[in-house]
This record gives sequence, structure tokens and C-alpha cells, in this order.
Amino acid sequence: MENLTLTAILLGIVEGLTEFVPVSSTGHLILASALFGYDAEEWKVFNVVIQLGAILAVVVQYRRTFWAAGTGILHRHPESIRFVVNLLVAFMPAAVIGLLMKDYIDIMLGSPSVVAWALIAGGIAILVIEKVAKEGPPSGIGQLPVKQALGVGFIQCLAMVPGVSRSGATIMGALAMGIERRTAAEFSFFLAIPTMLGAATLEIWQYRDLLSAGSMTVGWVEIAIGFVVSFIVALIVIRAFVAYVSKAGFSPFAWYRIVIGIAALIWLGVATGG
Repeated sequence: MENLTLTAILLGIVEGLTEFVPVSSTGHLILASALFGYDAEEWKVFNVVIQLGAILAVVVQYRRTFWAAGTGILHRHPESIRFVVNLLVAFMPAAVIGLLMKDYIDIMLGSPSVVAWALIAGGIAILVIEKVAKEGPPSGIGQLPVKQALGVGFIQCLAMVPGVSRSGATIMGALAMGIERRTAAEFSFFLAIPTMLGAATLEIWQYRDLLSAGSMTVGWVEIAIGFVVSFIVALIVIRAFVAYVSKAGFSPFAWYRIVIGIAALIWLGVATGG
């Protein structure tokens, strides 16, 4: 029990630290399973559900924004309507493609080497985009053209490859399309809500029999612990990350990805005798 609790706390910290920065939370959780030697399949539902703790952090941090959008819709405010439309449009590609490719995604989720290579490739992509992207003027999500929102939605689908990073793909994709960095980061945060809710619902439904029977090693107690830890850590990270990227760039995250990816490949090679 103590080992399970400790693992739940550690993974909750990892999730909270990495969900909203462009380093891939799923990739880190997969590498953690390989590093610490626990059964990743047993922790699969846990890894998905604790992401909802991080999503709750977004809701709490931006509660005024969501309230304003909700009341704006009631008053038929064009910008509030566009805000919701853009989120729904951006969510649809992941919803459709995710359902169609779920079996292939599950296979990749069991491969730490895929994560390592994706971390390196994503780091290089961030460095390139940082150099060539031309940042547009400040604008809110409710002011973005629908076609830009749809473009971000399709780019988000790249994150179905573990290690790519959902936040990294959406933020850098938005930057490449000329969206200024603060709006790109916040769009990524907001888009995480329907995306991760959908993924968690699908995963819980798939494993509903095991969860209701209590036959999984990882139970609701561990999930609750991971959820709370993830929420607290993510709330801190969101505030710090937006303040940081508004003034600085994403290059440190790119170099971190590259270093971690190379280190993971070396470690996996040693561990497997390759």
C-alpha cells in the first residue's frame, strides 16, 4: 500500500509538472513506468484520470474567463460565441481521429523508445519554429478565425504519438500560424479540457468492469491521491508558465526534450543490452 501511495504521489507530481509545458506528460509517465519497473498496463487508467486533476487546475485558474464566456453566450456576444465555437472546432479532429486510431495509439503507448525519439524530434521542431515563426499581434481566442482553430485542432492530433506533447504541438502549431504566444498557450490549456475529458471517459469506459470489480492493482484511492497532487502542482505550473512564455521563448523546453530523449535512448539501450 505504501509503495502504491508513493508511486501515485510521484506520478501526480510528474503529471502536474508536465501536462501544460511542451515536454509531453504522457511520454514522461511512460518513461517513468520503464524506469521504475512498474506495470504500465496496471497504471493506464490512473495515468489518464489524473490528467483530469491538471484539467481542473485550468478551470480554477481561468474561471473568470469561462464565466465571462458563458454569460456572454447568454447575451449572444459574438466574441463569446466564437470562443466556444473555436474550442469545439479545434477539439473535433482529435475526437474523430482518436476514436478511429485508438488501437494503434494503445500500441505506441507501450513503447518507451517511441517516446524517446518523439521527444528529440519535438525538441528540434520547437527550435526551428522558434526561429522562423512570425508572431502575430495580441488577440483573444474569441477573435481567432475558425480556420486557425481548426488548424490547431489537426496539429493537436500529432500528440497521439506519445512523446510529441499535446501542449507542445498545439502551442507551436499556433505560433507557426501567427498566433501570439500568450494566446497560443492559453488556447492549448483550454483545448485540453474537452480533449482530456474525452480521453479519460473513453479509458474509464473501456476498463469499467475491472474498476467496478476492484480487481485492478491500482484502485480509486491511488487515483484520488494522484488527482489531487496533479491538480495542486498543475495550478502552480500554469501560473508560472504563462508568465514565463509571455516574456521568454520555448528553447529551454526544446533542449530539455532533446537531452531527456537522448538519455532515455541510452538508458533503454543499456537496459535491453542493445
